[in-house]
Amino acid sequence: MTAPLLPEHAMSCSTIPAGEPWLAEVKAGQTLRILDLEGNQAIDTLFYSTANPRERYDVQRTLRNQGNVYLGAGSVLYSNLGRPMLTITEDTCGRHDTLGGACAQESNSVRYALDKRHMHSCRDNYLRACCHDGRLGKRDISPNINFFMNVPVTPEGGLTFEDGISGAGKYVQLRAEMDVMVLISNCPQLNNPCNGYNPTPAQVLVWD
Repeated sequence: MTAPLLPEHAMSCSTIPAGEPWLAEVKAGQTLRILDLEGNQAIDTLFYSTANPRERYDVQRTLRNQGNVYLGAGSVLYSNLGRPMLTITEDTCGRHDTLGGACAQESNSVRYALDKRHMHSCRDNYLRACCHDGRLGKRDISPNINFFMNVPVTPEGGLTFEDGISGAGKYVQLRAEMDVMVLISNCPQLNNPCNGYNPTPAQVLVWD
């Protein structure tokens, strides 16, 4: 049995404030842990090949290859070139959405009300992080993973946004199969229950 990874042995540990973005690199073979510090927080995440950022996480290939619309322990995340990018090695939550997408000004307006358009969104977060880094741009924002977000698929094939099933200290752990850039929006959404109507901090740890 593999010994648990201890936070004090991590090579890096970053706390992402509520509603803020984060962008960093993880090397092949390293382990990434995304931690829901206070519970019921959606953490919208994208992955890109460091060597070629045009190669990125691909929801269609990932779901087709695993035959399941939900991600969990054992799931392999594939790129748009059909290569494994990361493998989920541990999951203490049990539900991660890869269909609902990231909130944006436009979706806030359509789903909720026109006066919600001005509210901060995950798409805005992604663009803020991209502007500071320079390697990614608007065209690189593609369908993402919503870690810890509960989006059941209805019998009719629709999606519903429900209360999260995560809790304080729940985490998902991934092994990088290639050098990747990890782009996170610690979701600022206030209009649906994905964050319990109260965005909270998240933490990201990396081990060699």
